[in-house]
Amino acid sequence: MVRSILVMFSLLLLLTPLSSGAAERAARKPAPGDKCPVCGMFVAKYPEFTGQILFKDGTVSFFDGPKDLFKFYLNPAVSPSRRKQLETATLVVTSYYSLSPIDGRTAWYVIGSDVFGPMGRELIPFEHEAEAREFKNDHKGKTVLKFSQVTIALLRELE
Repeated sequence: MVRSILVMFSLLLLLTPLSSGAAERAARKPAPGDKCPVCGMFVAKYPEFTGQILFKDGTVSFFDGPKDLFKFYLNPAVSPSRRKQLETATLVVTSYYSLSPIDGRTAWYVIGSDVFGPMGRELIPFEHEAEAREFKNDHKGKTVLKFSQVTIALLRELE
Protein backbone atom coordinates (compact mmCIF):
# COMPACT_ATOMS: atom_id res chain seq x y z
CA MET A 1 0.00 0.00 0.00
CA VAL A 2 2.70 2.49 1.01
CA ARG A 3 4.72 1.55 -2.07
CA SER A 4 1.68 2.17 -4.31
CA ILE A 5 1.17 5.59 -2.79
CA LEU A 6 4.86 6.45 -3.27
CA VAL A 7 4.76 5.31 -6.90
CA MET A 8 1.61 7.37 -7.58
CA PHE A 9 3.14 10.41 -5.85
CA SER A 10 6.32 10.04 -7.94
CA LEU A 11 4.29 9.84 -11.15
CA LEU A 12 2.33 12.93 -10.14
CA LEU A 13 5.58 14.84 -9.61
CA LEU A 14 6.83 13.77 -13.04
CA LEU A 15 3.64 14.87 -14.76
CA THR A 16 3.21 18.15 -12.89
CA PRO A 17 4.60 21.15 -14.80
CA LEU A 18 7.32 23.11 -13.09
CA SER A 19 6.51 26.56 -11.80
CA SER A 20 8.91 29.25 -12.93
CA GLY A 21 10.54 29.12 -9.48
CA ALA A 22 10.95 25.34 -9.72
CA ALA A 23 12.44 25.66 -13.21
CA GLU A 24 14.87 28.27 -11.90
CA ARG A 25 15.91 25.99 -9.04
CA ALA A 26 16.29 23.00 -11.37
CA ALA A 27 18.19 24.89 -14.08
CA ARG A 28 21.95 24.74 -14.26
CA LYS A 29 24.38 27.19 -15.73
CA PRO A 30 26.43 25.84 -18.64
CA ALA A 31 30.21 25.83 -18.27
CA PRO A 32 32.35 27.51 -20.94
CA GLY A 33 33.17 24.10 -22.47
CA ASP A 34 29.60 22.77 -22.69
CA LYS A 35 28.55 22.13 -26.28
CA CYS A 36 25.14 21.66 -27.85
CA PRO A 37 24.78 17.95 -28.79
CA VAL A 38 22.90 18.91 -31.97
CA CYS A 39 25.14 21.55 -33.58
CA GLY A 40 28.33 21.50 -31.49
CA MET A 41 28.11 25.21 -30.62
CA PHE A 42 29.47 26.38 -27.25
CA VAL A 43 26.31 27.07 -25.25
CA ALA A 44 27.56 29.46 -22.54
CA LYS A 45 28.10 32.18 -25.18
CA TYR A 46 24.31 32.49 -25.65
CA PRO A 47 22.71 32.71 -22.17
CA GLU A 48 19.64 34.53 -23.53
CA PHE A 49 18.70 31.50 -25.66
CA THR A 50 20.00 28.51 -23.66
CA GLY A 51 17.89 25.44 -23.12
CA GLN A 52 18.60 22.28 -21.17
CA ILE A 53 17.30 18.81 -20.55
CA LEU A 54 17.87 17.57 -16.99
CA PHE A 55 17.73 13.79 -16.71
CA LYS A 56 16.65 11.79 -13.66
CA ASP A 57 20.21 10.41 -13.26
CA GLY A 58 21.51 13.96 -12.65
CA THR A 59 23.05 14.48 -16.08
CA VAL A 60 22.20 17.46 -18.24
CA SER A 61 22.34 18.30 -21.94
CA PHE A 62 22.67 21.99 -22.83
CA PHE A 63 21.42 23.56 -26.07
CA ASP A 64 22.17 26.89 -27.74
CA GLY A 65 18.43 27.46 -28.27
CA PRO A 66 14.99 25.87 -28.07
CA LYS A 67 15.13 24.80 -31.72
CA ASP A 68 18.05 22.43 -31.07
CA LEU A 69 16.49 21.28 -27.79
CA PHE A 70 13.36 20.27 -29.73
CA LYS A 71 15.42 18.60 -32.47
CA PHE A 72 17.07 16.47 -29.80
CA TYR A 73 13.84 15.79 -27.89
CA LEU A 74 11.72 14.97 -30.96
CA ASN A 75 14.38 12.91 -32.75
CA PRO A 76 12.51 9.93 -34.26
CA ALA A 77 15.67 7.80 -34.24
CA VAL A 78 15.88 7.82 -30.44
CA SER A 79 15.87 4.34 -28.91
CA PRO A 80 12.88 3.30 -26.75
CA SER A 81 14.95 3.44 -23.54
CA ARG A 82 16.28 6.91 -24.41
CA ARG A 83 12.74 8.04 -25.32
CA LYS A 84 11.59 7.06 -21.82
CA GLN A 85 14.47 9.07 -20.32
CA LEU A 86 13.51 12.11 -22.42
CA GLU A 87 9.85 11.87 -21.50
CA THR A 88 10.62 11.90 -17.77
CA ALA A 89 13.31 14.57 -17.99
CA THR A 90 12.91 18.21 -17.03
CA LEU A 91 13.01 20.58 -20.00
CA VAL A 92 14.08 24.14 -19.28
CA VAL A 93 14.17 27.07 -21.71
CA THR A 94 15.05 30.73 -21.21
CA SER A 95 12.13 33.16 -21.28
CA TYR A 96 12.85 35.88 -23.85
CA TYR A 97 11.65 38.87 -21.79
CA SER A 98 12.71 37.89 -18.27
CA LEU A 99 15.81 35.86 -19.30
CA SER A 100 14.86 33.44 -16.51
CA PRO A 101 14.64 29.65 -16.79
CA ILE A 102 11.09 28.37 -17.33
CA ASP A 103 9.47 24.97 -17.82
CA GLY A 104 9.85 24.12 -21.50
CA ARG A 105 6.69 21.99 -21.48
CA THR A 106 4.43 24.83 -20.31
CA ALA A 107 6.17 27.64 -22.20
CA TRP A 108 4.63 29.43 -25.18
CA TYR A 109 6.75 29.72 -28.34
CA VAL A 110 6.68 32.25 -31.17
CA ILE A 111 7.97 31.30 -34.60
CA GLY A 112 8.60 33.39 -37.69
CA SER A 113 9.62 36.60 -35.90
CA ASP A 114 12.33 39.11 -36.80
CA VAL A 115 14.38 37.95 -33.76
CA PHE A 116 17.05 35.37 -34.54
CA GLY A 117 18.94 33.03 -32.23
CA PRO A 118 22.53 31.78 -32.48
CA MET A 119 21.54 29.32 -35.26
CA GLY A 120 19.22 31.67 -37.17
CA ARG A 121 15.44 31.35 -37.07
CA GLU A 122 14.37 30.22 -33.62
CA LEU A 123 11.43 29.35 -31.40
CA ILE A 124 11.23 32.27 -28.96
CA PRO A 125 9.95 31.08 -25.53
CA PHE A 126 7.72 32.88 -23.03
CA GLU A 127 6.25 31.89 -19.70
CA HIS A 128 2.84 33.46 -20.41
CA GLU A 129 0.68 33.38 -23.50
CA ALA A 130 0.03 37.14 -23.29
CA GLU A 131 3.78 37.83 -23.49
CA ALA A 132 4.07 35.56 -26.52
CA ARG A 133 1.18 37.29 -28.28
CA GLU A 134 2.61 40.74 -27.53
CA PHE A 135 6.02 39.67 -28.87
CA LYS A 136 4.38 38.13 -31.96
CA ASN A 137 2.69 41.46 -32.73
CA ASP A 138 5.78 43.56 -31.99
CA HIS A 139 8.24 41.36 -33.90
CA LYS A 140 6.26 40.21 -36.94
CA GLY A 141 5.87 36.67 -35.62
CA LYS A 142 3.81 34.15 -37.55
CA THR A 143 2.45 31.82 -34.88
CA VAL A 144 2.22 31.26 -31.13
CA LEU A 145 2.56 27.60 -30.18
CA LYS A 146 2.37 25.37 -27.14
CA PHE A 147 4.96 22.64 -26.50
CA SER A 148 2.71 19.91 -27.91
CA GLN A 149 2.35 21.79 -31.21
CA VAL A 150 6.06 21.79 -32.04
CA THR A 151 6.86 19.08 -34.60
CA ILE A 152 9.83 17.86 -36.64
CA ALA A 153 8.16 19.28 -39.77
CA LEU A 154 7.87 22.71 -38.13
CA LEU A 155 11.54 22.58 -37.09
CA ARG A 156 12.53 21.81 -40.69
CA GLU A 157 10.71 24.97 -41.79
CA LEU A 158 12.95 26.98 -39.44
CA GLU A 159 16.13 25.76 -41.18
